[in-house]
Amino acid sequence: MGFKGAALMALMTSCIREEDTYVEALSVNPNSSTGTGTSTGTGTGTGTGTSTGTGSSTGSTTGSTTDLSTITNRLLTIDLTATANVALKTVGGYLVKSGIVVAQSSAGVYVAATQTCTHEPKKKIIFNKTEYYCTDHGARFDLTGKGLNSFGSKGLTVYKTATDGTTLVVYS
Repeated sequence: MGFKGAALMALMTSCIREEDTYVEALSVNPNSSTGTGTSTGTGTGTGTGTSTGTGSSTGSTTGSTTDLSTITNRLLTIDLTATANVALKTVGGYLVKSGIVVAQSSAGVYVAATQTCTHEPKKKIIFNKTEYYCTDHGARFDLTGKGLNSFGSKGLTVYKTATDGTTLVVYS
């Protein structure tokens, strides 16, 4: 009672869609729960004050005047000056703490999401350049948690972030 040869191949390929087979270059660090990307860039700008992202599932806050003490529903607090968190100093860098994937998506902008994939409840989500990616089955999610392929169709829980430049807070 099993499939063999051509019947097996026909069955296997009928379950895969083209968007499930394409992923931009992926960097996985198998020796630890942290990883870094390879994106580089330069830019200039000036400004003061606070910038807040809005929406039902994501947000980020940057600026030197952010008062982190007013944030409730904290899930994680990260010291950006600690050597253990050096991955967050690079755009594209990420780390995993307490079941949350935290990444610097662009200069000074941080994003966070659960490490647990919605395709199958496994802690296999990583940050890959501009999206979240499940290393187990290839589910892909944008930074708002929206699924980018059939494996990611259930979406991903994402969290809000805020920083004052030295501390990063992840909250719901």
